[in-house]
Amino acid sequence: MMPRASRAASGLPPQSLRAITQLGADIALARRRRKIPQSLMAERMLVSVQTLRRLEAGDPTVGLAVLASALLVFGMTNRLADLVASDSDRAGMSEDLARLPKRTRVPAGEDLDF
Repeated sequence: MMPRASRAASGLPPQSLRAITQLGADIALARRRRKIPQSLMAERMLVSVQTLRRLEAGDPTVGLAVLASALLVFGMTNRLADLVASDSDRAGMSEDLARLPKRTRVPAGEDLDF
């Protein structure tokens, strides 16, 4: 049974598809460098060999849990957590800074005794 493609996957821009394809190729390379056969890798990930092949081929319909499982096998789970970490989100930080008030005042009647 073929997986049903989501609208998000079918509408991805070319640069996103290239990035996903590269991610799949990088996962395949990491597996081969560790000399892990696809059958063993799939077993460790708790997925079928076909699902691992789809991940390595850059199939955008492969679920995030499959990617997380592959990273777990490689001992790289922290990389998933760092993808959009707030401390590396320059655009978000710029937006936060733009919303800061230009000046600050002590509210009337407040005692700022440190």
